[in-house]
Amino acid sequence: MRNQNLTVPNAMSLFRILVIPFFAVFFLQGNLTAAIVTLALSGLSDALDGMVARKFNQITELGKMLDPLADKLTQGTVAVCIAVRYPAICPLLFLLVTKELVMLCGACYLLHHKKKPCAAKWYGKVSTTLFYLAIALIVVMDGFMKVPTETFNLVSNLALVVTAAFMIYTFVRYFGVFREILRSKDGRYDLNLPEEIRAKKSREP
Repeated sequence: MRNQNLTVPNAMSLFRILVIPFFAVFFLQGNLTAAIVTLALSGLSDALDGMVARKFNQITELGKMLDPLADKLTQGTVAVCIAVRYPAICPLLFLLVTKELVMLCGACYLLHHKKKPCAAKWYGKVSTTLFYLAIALIVVMDGFMKVPTETFNLVSNLALVVTAAFMIYTFVRYFGVFREILRSKDGRYDLNLPEEIRAKKSREP
């Protein structure tokens, strides 16, 4: 007998959650190389977990919730750490925290009504990618390249504006999906969370 939630993609999502404190410690201690490597490993696992789940038929409802949860926790931690060092990112941090809190409340509301929260969509992945690229660009320009202040301000502000705009677009799209799930009578949106966490068990062949 095996629990269907014990899959490689779910392990990757848990890995992303577990490395968050390591990134924070490395970054706040000024060890930028280790922080970037940690974040890169997290991003790589984020890119691969969906591919592995689809290729090996390891898609689970728990995994669909763990993946965006890991994204939200990672983005929030990275944003807070960067804001400590670069106050210019504070507006983006406020937007990110507001967006994620509203989406988290929406997911909890759906679960309370025995509905499946929305799985990660392509625009959510693009938003995450833009966020990481903007943060990496700021850190590299300031911590490694030492570009002139005017160039740094221009490029960093442009990256932050583009990222913020796509975050707003992503929020609007997810809100539409939230309304569709909440109003739908389709059984494919039904979910009993306690039963899903225990997971059905199937005998190995």
